[in-house]
Amino acid sequence: MLVLTRKIGESITIDGHIKIVVVQVKGKQVRLGIKAPKETKIHREEVYQAIQRQNSMATHSDLEDVHKLSEELAKDGE
Repeated sequence: MLVLTRKIGESITIDGHIKIVVVQVKGKQVRLGIKAPKETKIHREEVYQAIQRQNSMATHSDLEDVHKLSEELAKDGE
């Protein structure tokens, strides 16, 4: 992990097209501004983790559900 020290108004650039600017420091909170291409997805860590969990759950189909779907498709094909 790279650790940098920045002051308000200072920034870092990632891969030439993502810029992170320190906007405000208030107590233990730091406000960051992020400039990135529109196609770049940016999430808070807790939101990103929730998305990953949902995607993982969506990929795990119950075997019984798959069997039922197979039977329904077979009926439609008759």
